Amino acid sequence: MTARRKLIAGNWKMNGLKADGLALAKGIADKLASASPNCDMLVCPPFTLIAPVADAVSGSKLAVGGQDCHAKTSGAHTGDTSPAMLADLGCKYAIVGHSERRTDHAETDAVVKAKAQAAIAAGLVAIVCIGETLAQRDAGQTIEVNRSQLNGSLPEGANAANTVIAYEPVWAIGTGRVATPAQAQEVHAAIRAELVKLVGAAEAGKMRILYGGSMKPDNAKELLALPDVDGGLIGGAALKVADFWAIAESC
Repeated sequence: MTARRKLIAGNWKMNGLKADGLALAKGIADKLASASPNCDMLVCPPFTLIAPVADAVSGSKLAVGGQDCHAKTSGAHTGDTSPAMLADLGCKYAIVGHSERRTDHAETDAVVKAKAQAAIAAGLVAIVCIGETLAQRDAGQTIEVNRSQLNGSLPEGANAANTVIAYEPVWAIGTGRVATPAQAQEVHAAIRAELVKLVGAAEAGKMRILYGGSMKPDNAKELLALPDVDGGLIGGAALKVADFWAIAESC
């Protein structure tokens, strides 16, 4: 099996004012300065905090990313942020297709794919999110839904260097529920098998697939030990230095 370095990514969502965000980012960066967990670490603050956070952690081992981006480089798109703007602020990653964007903003696979391609073109790593709802899981459609979303959302030219997949069981986000290790591994393995068809066995073996369903310090070690789980896209637990660090140490 190809060795894949794990990625622990914190999605802060719409949380944090400047003082809070800086304290959180500096707290993580300070820990990274004195210790080296066996993973890469990333924080994705709200847009208002990207510039100060990127400046605060510049030169550290902590990477910064955006939570979303537009598919265009510039133009008449009020309220949107282009991938070039994210890169200009020091971002290395961009999350696209998060379930909250798909649900709240009616983003389709085609929209997510366009955003991912734009992010890659701007030099960012696209974190492409896919995942099923509770109704879809209860209907036995979990694998089918994730395969379909992957096929529709994966950008052209995707490879292990420019694309990360994040599996989000939508029913486990912010609910306190979490997929069992067996459930998580089943879907991750199916995603990797589909990636073999889409990008070839070599790239599929190197591409990171994150688990994004309420990973916390008390379940991280078991989830991260699964053969096809290559890290986590962390929500609530990413807002506390101790919790986020504990997850990283679980690698």
